[in-house]
Amino acid sequence: MFTGLSAFPLTPITEAGIDEKAFATLVARLAAAGADSIGALGSTGSYAYLTREERARAARVAVEHAERTPVVVGIGALRTRHVLEAAEDAQNAGAAGVLLAPMSYQPLTEDDVFGLYEDVSAHLSVPLVVYDNPGTTHFTFTDELYARVAELPHVASIKIPGVPAEPTAAQARVRRLRQILPGTVTLGVSGDPLGATGLNAGCDAWYSVIAGTFPEPALTITRAARSGDAEQARAESRRLQPLWDLFERHGSLRVVAEAAARLGLTPPHSLPLPLRGLEADDRARVADVLEQLRLRA
Repeated sequence: MFTGLSAFPLTPITEAGIDEKAFATLVARLAAAGADSIGALGSTGSYAYLTREERARAARVAVEHAERTPVVVGIGALRTRHVLEAAEDAQNAGAAGVLLAPMSYQPLTEDDVFGLYEDVSAHLSVPLVVYDNPGTTHFTFTDELYARVAELPHVASIKIPGVPAEPTAAQARVRRLRQILPGTVTLGVSGDPLGATGLNAGCDAWYSVIAGTFPEPALTITRAARSGDAEQARAESRRLQPLWDLFERHGSLRVVAEAAARLGLTPPHSLPLPLRGLEADDRARVADVLEQLRLRA
């Protein structure tokens, strides 16, 4: 389950709550496209902005509409108690696994983070993906912490925040992590512009933002890299460079939210306030890039 392409869809949100119809449509598209797994309520899914009830409902909707595609549900929260509640709800919804980032308001120490994973893994009956996302959590894992957490029960994959852009350095990074992690724990790359590089360097999975809205090009990259065609994977990633440039400038969430709205997959405004999306000129640029790259619903 923690290999290949894991697609992370938006969770369309209005002030009335989750737009369940739009969310179900996004999930069903990913299952139909052939994603290897679906990451519901990741950072692209705005999990941190939702109530417990909204998250539990989103988990159920995702599982119901994913057909036979495994669904991994994000369970991050500020307090361990609330993480455990989210884990219980995800498991009750039928999630095949859970995804946990160490959220914080006060800065966390390595012992804090290890304790979080230790407490949560002891209460799970499904596999756990360790989510290292310093861009949102402001906590950076050390390799030593990776190794400690990977020994805990139910830990099945580590979602690393990226690899070096230079291929030889990326391969060296992946080899280093392989040396310190159990063979049962897969490595998944994130940071979409580095997806092809990470897969070509030997990562098992790509935890992808773009795949949640545009699964086809992400599948092209993943299938090419996994079959040993590194150049095709690189070529498809290079083709998407205008999109990666938008991600770099505005952040992936705002860009994919605008793209999904442009294509009628979500309502025009589907980010949780106070997030207000892109300005008019930037929305027009997203439309231009979608047309240039022939990215359609």
